[in-house]
Amino acid sequence: MKIKLISLLSLLSLTISFCSVKEKKTETDDQKMILNLSTALDHNLLDVWYPRTIDSISGGFLSDFDYQWKMKRPQNKMIVTQARHVWTCSTVAEFYPEKKLQYLKIARHGVQFLKDKMWDPKLGGFFTLVDREGNVLHSPKSDRIMKDAYGNAFAIYGLSAFSRVSGDTAALSLAKKAFFWLEKHSYDPQFGGYFQFLEADGTPLKNGFQGTPPKDQNSSIHLLEALTELYRVWPDPLVKERLLTMLGLVRDRITTPKGFLQLFENQDWSPVSYRDSSEEVRKKHWQLDHVSFGHDVETAYLMLEASEIAGLKNDTLTLRKAKKMVDHSVENGWDKEVGGFYDAGYYFKNQDKVSIIEDTKNWWAQAEGLNSLLIMSELFPNDPHNYKSLFRKQWEYIDTYLIDHKNGDWYVEGIDKAPDAKLAMKAQIWKGNYHTSRSLMNCLKRLKIQSGSTKE
Repeated sequence: MKIKLISLLSLLSLTISFCSVKEKKTETDDQKMILNLSTALDHNLLDVWYPRTIDSISGGFLSDFDYQWKMKRPQNKMIVTQARHVWTCSTVAEFYPEKKLQYLKIARHGVQFLKDKMWDPKLGGFFTLVDREGNVLHSPKSDRIMKDAYGNAFAIYGLSAFSRVSGDTAALSLAKKAFFWLEKHSYDPQFGGYFQFLEADGTPLKNGFQGTPPKDQNSSIHLLEALTELYRVWPDPLVKERLLTMLGLVRDRITTPKGFLQLFENQDWSPVSYRDSSEEVRKKHWQLDHVSFGHDVETAYLMLEASEIAGLKNDTLTLRKAKKMVDHSVENGWDKEVGGFYDAGYYFKNQDKVSIIEDTKNWWAQAEGLNSLLIMSELFPNDPHNYKSLFRKQWEYIDTYLIDHKNGDWYVEGIDKAPDAKLAMKAQIWKGNYHTSRSLMNCLKRLKIQSGSTKE
């Protein structure tokens, strides 16, 4: 059969028309996504959390609200949650210039509580937990007052962001004091990195605490995050040195060759693994040794951010490792049916494929996944994974199964796997709005630049 040829001119015309339609569709999709994310940020998050959570009586932020946003007990205040509120409000003030004064006032309210109630004026460092009025409490799961690197890292994170946006030098001074306190007590000069558990006077627990090893990926990635924020406002040589140290440890030691984070480590950074143990022992310690897809996609972003703020040029190593972490999560921990990243997987002995051991989908992992998928779509637009398509599917999952369109905010877990999450607490000391707000702000900034709505 004779094939009818199309002239080069006609082919070119068809190609231009096709590309034009495709570009218009992409622009339309992006504009729609910008509208959806803006609504989710403004009305479903910020308007729900503030001013409701501001504690005008005792200072800082209230902690506990039920699924309908009714106040519940005990209203204890943890350094992590309080500092995250400061960071969120400071960043919102920067993101929305027209709301700068409003949100800096809220952030300053939080900074005052950190300074007056959570900083230890005698021994230094931030306390982990206080009651509503600011009286120091025993740390969670402990019979004594302790401090930790994780909590102090978030204090540095929030104070640094507030200082950068507001110009407040007193907040920066407090962030510096916390940095030097960690430097003196928590930093490990022998093997690098930081000990997580500390006595009230700063003495590090080099063997860990109550069966939990002394070093871990979670405190390490958030120390990296805190040092990144601190360096943005205070480009001190020692801060940069520690920032690069943590970037190297997270990227090259904690991240495994397969592309996932080893959750816990001994002092010398040797991995804590139960893969070769009996099934009974492995199940007993699974929280210390599994694949956490949410932390992996979050860390991909945090490494790229740290590399950029540190001024590393042509950092292909960090870029390659970050992509590998996202790819591993997409290939092993992604729900291909409805979207969303599962909570936990495991490489069983003599198996090269991940088995999903917790198929629930917590809220913060989905927020971090949304952000990292959009970053990858920009960096690798022609990748076979089609990150932009995954990004859109992730948003559909969040919008359908995580956002509470009736009461506001997000469920603690996706209701496709955990329908009872509809009745779970909307806020408590381990559930705030920093993951969600950060993800939506980051995605909006990126989409607006891509669509031409704003200039870089």
